Amino acid sequence: MKLSGLLSSRSATYLALSGLFLLGGCGQDQFTDLREFMAKTGTTGQAPLESLPAVKAQETFSYEPGEMPDPFKPRSLKPAKGGGALQPDLSRPKEVLEQFPLDALRMVGSLSKGGQLYALVRTAENALYRVKKGDHMGHNFGLVIGITEASIELRETVQDGAGDWTESKATLALQE
Repeated sequence: MKLSGLLSSRSATYLALSGLFLLGGCGQDQFTDLREFMAKTGTTGQAPLESLPAVKAQETFSYEPGEMPDPFKPRSLKPAKGGGALQPDLSRPKEVLEQFPLDALRMVGSLSKGGQLYALVRTAENALYRVKKGDHMGHNFGLVIGITEASIELRETVQDGAGDWTESKATLALQE
């Protein structure tokens, strides 16, 4: 029993000494390879960036509109300056389809009743209206001047930048 106790204490001593030996190796600088890498990387990095060019001063611009309307304010409808006879009736009560822009209206069909041709127009809210020649539709005082089975022809009256009223034609084609 003494021999086995001696062996176990001896092996414990060897084990303790080998542990101290291994821990002794940890005392050395274990980051030398990392320090060398960082030193190399710092010297071989990218070249410094070029400085930005000097900021040029912008020249100011003064806008003098004169008689021209302000482009940043909504236009109001005014009587024509040229005194031309072409001018919509601004006192006329608006019809239902004049509250929609023309591109929000769709012709979806036509029907004939009593010898008169009517167009069927659908709004963006999916409401269906019957339109005849002489009715108004769209934001630009669009007057229906003709209806066929495939289209509605309109005469729109718009105000140009100078305040004069001009006419243009528009067509609302049948949407399948």
